Amino acid sequence: MLHGEKVEKFPILETERLCLSNIKLEDSSEIFELFSDESVIEFYDLEKFTTLGQAQELIKLFINRFESNSGIRWAIRLKGTENLIGTCGFNTWSPKMRNAVIGYELISSSWGKGIATEAVNSIVSAAFQGLLPCGPIHRIQADTVLGNIASEALLLKLGFSEEGIRREAGFWKGKFHNLKCFSLLSSEFKA
Repeated sequence: MLHGEKVEKFPILETERLCLSNIKLEDSSEIFELFSDESVIEFYDLEKFTTLGQAQELIKLFINRFESNSGIRWAIRLKGTENLIGTCGFNTWSPKMRNAVIGYELISSSWGKGIATEAVNSIVSAAFQGLLPCGPIHRIQADTVLGNIASEALLLKLGFSEEGIRREAGFWKGKFHNLKCFSLLSSEFKA
């Protein structure tokens, strides 16, 4: 499948505790709660949400990325519930180059429980096995803002390698940010 081709079926992933499913407009309240929490967006490239409309626009962006086969974002839900407690996925992917850029966040009440690690491990595994609409991925990249120790720890735990600092590679909230680049190759992944 080529970049830009419409994708029909959203892949649902399950882990021991989680169901990773598509994000729907019905999730607007949870997305608003997530992105209006200062602690969640501290290192994020978005301003704090102040309206439900911002959450709806973000959901539409996630849906559009999937429908245009340029990326994918899952809702993280505890099994047996419909409540969204975070999101994770590939902000972009390139079937031609067989690479993707990953991102994730969780509501602060779910931090420290291994949920993000479990979710990210699941999508990394699916990508390397070729189970996603983009086809098999060879390289996954993640960028963290300097100081985001929890995100760095998650990536290192999953086997990502630190590649270095991309100086002033990001600009949001009125200033430039240095980004620490991490990557994981399919040959390095241990499920």
